[in-house]
Amino acid sequence: MDHLPDSLIPADDISRLRSLHHYQVLNTTPEPVFDEYVALAAQLFQLPISLLSLVDEQEVFFKANIGLPGLERVARPDSLCSAAILQGEVLSYADLATEGCNLVNPYVAQAAGLRFYAGAALHMPDGSNIGSLCVMGREPRSIEPDERVLLTTLARLLSLTIELRRHYLGAGRQPEWLAAQQELQALLTDEAAMARYLTSQPDTPSANEAAPVRQRLLTLRRVLEERLAEFAPPAAG
Repeated sequence: MDHLPDSLIPADDISRLRSLHHYQVLNTTPEPVFDEYVALAAQLFQLPISLLSLVDEQEVFFKANIGLPGLERVARPDSLCSAAILQGEVLSYADLATEGCNLVNPYVAQAAGLRFYAGAALHMPDGSNIGSLCVMGREPRSIEPDERVLLTTLARLLSLTIELRRHYLGAGRQPEWLAAQQELQALLTDEAAMARYLTSQPDTPSANEAAPVRQRLLTLRRVLEERLAEFAPPAAG
């Protein structure tokens, strides 16, 4: 069960927005590594739509988008992603036609024919939730506990990637960010290929339950953490 507050605007929104702007990813052009993340999420959940959202003061900007072409931003009160940042666990609705979030305008999702929604917040090191990774479908669907863990894991990897991007670009190390993207993209592409193979096999567990998928996500996290370690402050002598 989801436990949302009474307001779409959290009490810490000023500091949250400061954190969002600190990462300098808002209103930027598409970058392939983020496109690969949403493509992988859609593949693992076998759903047509996945978005990487960043929740600004008035609007929600979609940094990466698969399944809703041309959608770059919506008003904050119109987006379920605005509500997904309000809690520490996955926000989900099995059927938006019969249940919904009373904090956002229900007609936008209904007009797009959306029925299922699940979103996990992008939780940054300072504690701020700057956006979300969501998956959506046009048919009612439940979300299993292991799928909640999977979506949270993917959102955490995205948060680490946004952090790494800030470090490289903030230090003027664009070529190294490009190299990092290419390394991450290769891992994400391999993960998507494994997911496609597993979902094509009738006698194997679902992709999100399979050990090879989990192992590849652990590898991806290790790569991110190793690269981020370059920017860690030196230990006190």
